[in-house]
Amino acid sequence: MIRIIEKLAYERKQKEDDFSSKLKEVKKKSREFQNNLEKNTTQIKELLSHLIDLIELNASLTDAKDKEWDALGNNHVGMIFKSMEWRVDKLAAEYKDVKILMKKFLLLKEKLNQLLSTLEEKKTPSPPQVKEFLEPLEDWRYAGFENRFRGYEEEIKNQQASLLRYFKKGRKVLDLGCGRGEFLQLLEENGIEAVGIDMNEAMIDICRDKGLNCQKGDLLEKLAENKDSSLGGIFSSQVIEHIPPLSLRRMVELSYFKLAPSSHLVLETINPASVFSLVQIYFLDLSHQKPIHPQALKFLLESSGFEEVEIKYSAFLEQERLQELPTSDEITSTMNQNIDKLNKLLYAPSNYAVIGLKT
Repeated sequence: MIRIIEKLAYERKQKEDDFSSKLKEVKKKSREFQNNLEKNTTQIKELLSHLIDLIELNASLTDAKDKEWDALGNNHVGMIFKSMEWRVDKLAAEYKDVKILMKKFLLLKEKLNQLLSTLEEKKTPSPPQVKEFLEPLEDWRYAGFENRFRGYEEEIKNQQASLLRYFKKGRKVLDLGCGRGEFLQLLEENGIEAVGIDMNEAMIDICRDKGLNCQKGDLLEKLAENKDSSLGGIFSSQVIEHIPPLSLRRMVELSYFKLAPSSHLVLETINPASVFSLVQIYFLDLSHQKPIHPQALKFLLESSGFEEVEIKYSAFLEQERLQELPTSDEITSTMNQNIDKLNKLLYAPSNYAVIGLKT
């Protein structure tokens, strides 16, 4: 009986040991499964995170492509409109040229008839008669040049509008070399009496077509005809670079005597201290005599008796200026300082005006 009990106890012990061993194995497997599950969960989370990043990147890429296409589309449209604008500008300039030319043809036709009558009478045409044919043609040539390269009349008026404050109502202003009459129009629109003087007959015709008061003649002679201290202001734009230095000195001296007290002389010209303007604008016109430095013109007015002489710049070249580098270190800062110096030399404002007051 005892042996049977011992045998049963032994078998139970064996079964308990097997159960314990299997339980340990199950626990081990359970821990391995849990660890694998945690690893898989972590991997799944990482995969989901990467998937989300991919979705966001894809959305950003799509958005970037859409913006790029929009930019390309807008740029293409912009280029088309810019091309159209250039063509319209060219057509507008050519249209003005044709209008001037048609008037000259009618004038020349009349003069040709007069010359033909002279020849029919077997008389030799005089030099003045022949000269009458050449002057209108040369005037037309320069008027065409002005229409093509001077710029839109509205743009010129906008540039010159800041100079209006030097002229007041109630006194006559003389515009020497009035050209197409942009400043004359500004004066008239602001109720200021003004007379334009120009030697170019085509320019005179343009001004008169606008209803402006304009006379043909030599600038110095017409200026000298005015009584001393009779003018309320004298203005001249893009003219003094066309005349010799002695004539310019005489113009400034005469202006001082012809102006009434508390009146201004305003002389505007191309800025030769701007390399871009000197090369691209000044040398474009074959009729230019000599570039005039702003400080030289300022000194000329001061030495002729004018006071409170100032220099006022216009037509800034913002689009042409060199771009500065993002500042991050000493080398970049030095380069930007050099770029600034180059900008001041190369792309200073295109025009300047020297203004002097007769007290």
